[in-house]
Amino acid sequence: MTALSDTSRARRNSAHCSTCAMRHLCMPEGLCANDIAKLENIISVTRKVRRGDALFRAGDRFDSLFAVRSGSIKTVITHDGGREQVTGLLLAGDALGFEGIEEGEHTCAAIALEDSSVCVVPYSLFERMCRETDALQRRLHRMMSHAVNREANHVVRLGMLRADERVARLLLDLSSRLAKRGYASSEFTLRMTRDDMGSYLGMTLETVSRTLSRFDKAGFIETHGKFIRIRDFDALRAV
Repeated sequence: MTALSDTSRARRNSAHCSTCAMRHLCMPEGLCANDIAKLENIISVTRKVRRGDALFRAGDRFDSLFAVRSGSIKTVITHDGGREQVTGLLLAGDALGFEGIEEGEHTCAAIALEDSSVCVVPYSLFERMCRETDALQRRLHRMMSHAVNREANHVVRLGMLRADERVARLLLDLSSRLAKRGYASSEFTLRMTRDDMGSYLGMTLETVSRTLSRFDKAGFIETHGKFIRIRDFDALRAV
């Protein structure tokens, strides 16, 4: 797993927010055409991140926000003793990097789960534009609020739900998020490994595997490696 240099696998061309399929979920959401054009002008780089590579690591200097353009990325924190914990899953249209604003450095790592691409948003330029553009400032606040709520909801899941409930909620959440992006909601490839799922859900790999097998046998889902087909949404919701 290697970290990207400033220029490796980066394309020095403007990102076209106005034609991006994820614009209804990403930073341009709610902006007028003129403001979208201004935003495009400050997003000077789209960066490719190969599977297993780090977009950034804990301790790296914070200077940009990122928007996932394609693929998927996990966020990971490292505890004392070196134990890693998956804390988030970002899909196309999601923004990340907000945790670095307060201290000026990133507090987690962002690792590509598959070959991905991100738009790089220089924070100094973005912040200046927010001061000049009320709509973008409101959008920034909504994105930050969404990130906080997503983390809070995840903490609640870990603290209050049984193991089978956590797995069911993860599958339903992924289904819903993929549907919003125009993808099939009932079948998808789960880019997280079973080990990643366990880390994210506060469970062992074995418990995750047993739970998925139990759901499969019950007819709730169908699994083939990383491929998941949800066969009974109501049954998953009732878990």
